[in-house]
Amino acid sequence: MIGKLSGRLDETGEDWAMVDCGGVGYVASCSARTLRRLPAPGEAVSLVVETVMREDSIRLFGFLDKAERDWFRILQTVQGVGAKVALAILDALAPDEISRAVMAGDKAALGRASGVGPKLALRLITELKDRVPAIGGAFLPGPETAAAVPAGGSAMAETASALINLGYKPAEASVAVAAAVSKLGKDAEVGALIRQSLKELAR
Repeated sequence: MIGKLSGRLDETGEDWAMVDCGGVGYVASCSARTLRRLPAPGEAVSLVVETVMREDSIRLFGFLDKAERDWFRILQTVQGVGAKVALAILDALAPDEISRAVMAGDKAALGRASGVGPKLALRLITELKDRVPAIGGAFLPGPETAAAVPAGGSAMAETASALINLGYKPAEASVAVAAAVSKLGKDAEVGALIRQSLKELAR
């Protein structure tokens, strides 16, 4: 699974960027916000990547920071939100703006994203409001994070980190991840672990 691309920006399109890594061009789907922040073609670039594997395809989604990548994952735990809608939300709102909109119950702000109507905006607020810290700085790592995150950069570590960045306490995150792993197995992907961990925390 590809988790990061570092190289030279080759070119960009309406919703994608190609990164030249040692002569091999990798195409990653990106939000408009990410595309606007990319350097000029030919310059060095590094993208945090979410790899989505299907039976007939492998698709990469690229982000300039982990905050966007984590929100991309978490948004898709909400019913009716797939990769396309998650990217649309990240087009319209920065990670801290999503956090504030959810905490404030601001359906209008979330509704600025293409494909997000009143019903879906309400569902986003309802399902995420208890998972986002009251302050706008969601996904800003704190010094307590390391205590709860397993070593090695594993899927368990990434899941625990995402939960902590959503506002859960380190101890809560560790217990939830452990419960998720016990049900899904140690080889489960991060996205599946996050969804199961959130179910454990909601109980």
